Amino acid sequence: MAQDTARQALPTPPSAPARALLPLILPSLVVGVASSLLYLLVSSLAGRFQHVLWNNLPDALGIGRYSVLWMLVMLTATGIAVGLVVWTVPGHAGPDPATLGLEAVALPPAVLPGLLLATVLMLAGGPSLGPENPIIAVNVGLALWLGSLAMPRLPGSLWPALAGAATLGAMFGTPVAAALVISEALAGKPLKGALWDNLFGPLTAAGAGAMTTALVARPTLDLGLPAVGRLRWPDLLSALLIAPVAALLGMLAVCAFPYVHGAFQRLRHPMLALPAGGVVLGLLGALGGHLTLFKGLDEVTVLAKDPQSWSAGQFAVMTVVKLAALLVAAACGFRGGRIFPSVFIGAALGLCAHALVPAVQPSVGVAAGVLGMLLAITRQGWVSLFTAAVLVASPVILALLCIASLPAWLLVTGRPKMQLRADGTALR
Repeated sequence: MAQDTARQALPTPPSAPARALLPLILPSLVVGVASSLLYLLVSSLAGRFQHVLWNNLPDALGIGRYSVLWMLVMLTATGIAVGLVVWTVPGHAGPDPATLGLEAVALPPAVLPGLLLATVLMLAGGPSLGPENPIIAVNVGLALWLGSLAMPRLPGSLWPALAGAATLGAMFGTPVAAALVISEALAGKPLKGALWDNLFGPLTAAGAGAMTTALVARPTLDLGLPAVGRLRWPDLLSALLIAPVAALLGMLAVCAFPYVHGAFQRLRHPMLALPAGGVVLGLLGALGGHLTLFKGLDEVTVLAKDPQSWSAGQFAVMTVVKLAALLVAAACGFRGGRIFPSVFIGAALGLCAHALVPAVQPSVGVAAGVLGMLLAITRQGWVSLFTAAVLVASPVILALLCIASLPAWLLVTGRPKMQLRADGTALR
């Protein structure tokens, strides 16, 4: 009787007919390929500019590439350059980045060039932010603008969903990440039709974006750490300890975020706040070393390639410095996302645990550290689990991470995440 009542209370939504989904295929494929190509173009431009700024230019001047002097000069100059863009371009390179997450935000077309320019300068200059938030915003704005012109009969809400999913698929190299983000965003919302009907277009766009990135750039998130074979009791204990510690460390930064943001906001002008942030980031880079600069994906690969090259103390310093750099960069106005730097922070923490206690497998430490840090910073469980699992490319790690996520989630649920409302208060 109780089961019958439950079935009546939660009816299964009807599936859409195939003819309703077929018109979504072409626009989804186009948006997927275009979103990936824009992401790859921005990444390529930033990479080339980074090489000029951090290799060619200091070599020509006879200055050490990652000397303390050059890090201070470059981070301060990056703050000045991005500050000029935010101050002078139409739309001021979009809204305050501290108020943005992975959610699709449709910006007017006039704002997008300035946002792209600020993003390229940031990625090349060294602040500890990733490209995900601004690239999603640009792709969403372009898709909505051009899609509405080309296919006005399709609903306007379709284009942001396609572009957001396509960009996530392109960045992670798989449509699974996009499917998980969308599924989590749809949770608790009334759906028209079955879940997979709602995922059909975005998943097609994400697949096209991921395939385009794979064919053009062949990316991988696998750090090449030793695979986890048969799980042992020490592995379970390690994960259950490291993930909550990482979550607590991330929550410290989250709690400090409104106050650090408020301090930079009191400077009242991007030409003051961003250069000041650049100076602080330069000092942090001098303290933590050049591996704590930039978005963190290339740098975490260096750490994982030979973990024995650093001591537990060095890993601890890099963890704290990178977390502080993420906090400052996100608060002072640089345009960028927080997922990729969080990966570096969690991985450095996990390798610190391995250096302190060799019984902690590097793969387990890294996966658990990334899981806890991402849970605290993003409050997105599926993306945190997925990212932590693909870093070590070991099938058995997923069950371990699911268990480790439970105590970490108890620490972060109901608390603020690293995103603010327009009035500067913390967003839960």
